[in-house]
Amino acid sequence: MPSPSAQAAFQIGEERTQVRDAYGRDSFGQRCLLARRLVEVGVPFITVYDGGWDHHSSLFPTLRKRLPNWDNSVATLIGDLKERGLLESTLVVALGEFGRTPKISTLSGQTAPGRDQWSNAMSVLMAGGGTPGGLVVGATDRKGFSAADRVLSPENFVSTIYTKLGIDPNKILYTPQGRPTHLVSDPTPIGELLG
Repeated sequence: MPSPSAQAAFQIGEERTQVRDAYGRDSFGQRCLLARRLVEVGVPFITVYDGGWDHHSSLFPTLRKRLPNWDNSVATLIGDLKERGLLESTLVVALGEFGRTPKISTLSGQTAPGRDQWSNAMSVLMAGGGTPGGLVVGATDRKGFSAADRVLSPENFVSTIYTKLGIDPNKILYTPQGRPTHLVSDPTPIGELLG
């Protein structure tokens, strides 16, 4: 990050107006543009944070406003990386830390409907880094309550990331006392995503 090229990447005002507009002139869109600029100068790990998805109430009006911009910014990032020849060497992952309840709920004290935390199923978007496009891996039951087809775990997800990074998820590390510890308890990557 302290390199002159990485520092220069932060000058997103130098981008053409059309490019800045394409990403979206909100904070998330401009952070996605910054991420592309950081990829271009060789920064190996970038997190684009977009918090505030905990919609226990006011779900529908909030998402009607927020999702179109989010979809546009992420799609523009992926398309821009591809156009510049950077997508195959860059892994783009979008996820939260858990899913949301399949049923709309109203918590005590809340008047507008929302969704709560749900650990039985969630969605993850992955593009680039050799990931084949257009795939859907796994499915929930008809009502979205739990994973039902090609059930995978967070360990499978992280094993896939490690494999794409060239790290053996089956690696055993040793504590200072010599006790073996597996890097991932289930080192099986998601084969469909390895390309």
